[in-house]
Amino acid sequence: MREKVLEWVGREKVIAIVRGVGSEQCMAVAKALYEGGIRLMEVTYDQKNPDSWKDTAGAIEAIGKAYEGRLLVGAGTVTEVELVDMTAAAGGLFIISPDTNVDVIRRTRELGLVSMPGALTPTEILTAHKAGADFVKLFPAADLGPGYLKAVRAPISHVKIMVVGGINAANVGSFLKAGAVGAGIGGNLANRTWIESGEFDKITEAAREITQAVKNV
Repeated sequence: MREKVLEWVGREKVIAIVRGVGSEQCMAVAKALYEGGIRLMEVTYDQKNPDSWKDTAGAIEAIGKAYEGRLLVGAGTVTEVELVDMTAAAGGLFIISPDTNVDVIRRTRELGLVSMPGALTPTEILTAHKAGADFVKLFPAADLGPGYLKAVRAPISHVKIMVVGGINAANVGSFLKAGAVGAGIGGNLANRTWIESGEFDKITEAAREITQAVKNV
């Protein structure tokens, strides 16, 4: 399954980030994203509310089973090893973090999951890569711009870099052209206002725009 995730990230290039959404709404969001062409979905853990972690893992498990073989699901905001174990037990397939935590990276690989830690500087990017990261998440990418990504990649082009933070249909192409292998997209896709108001059709439309922008590169 690890190889399948790696293949899909390389092919699909977009991971939808679902943050701050109740587990009971995650299935509806997954449906809207899938209908819009999204095939990779990250459900994030709320670091402010550890009591919600089991529910998040439950949502990952439910979506994974409902969309088995059609939509690959993993966890985001994974900042400690405990959450890696919880995600693996729920059937999550990849681990995404905002930081470079070597223990989290190594545990992710030990359990056969795909590792995507966050980094900002060349030192952090290479630290993550050497620890076993499959992809390194450049975050926050939009604040830095495609130029920063291109400059960073010049000496370390062997590292597969995803971009996250402020990515949308208008700028995703520029980042891909600058060398990103893919992008994580949150509020510009799984928008909480749309979710709370039940406007899931807007999520589907945004997903179509994003996937089309990627295909146009």
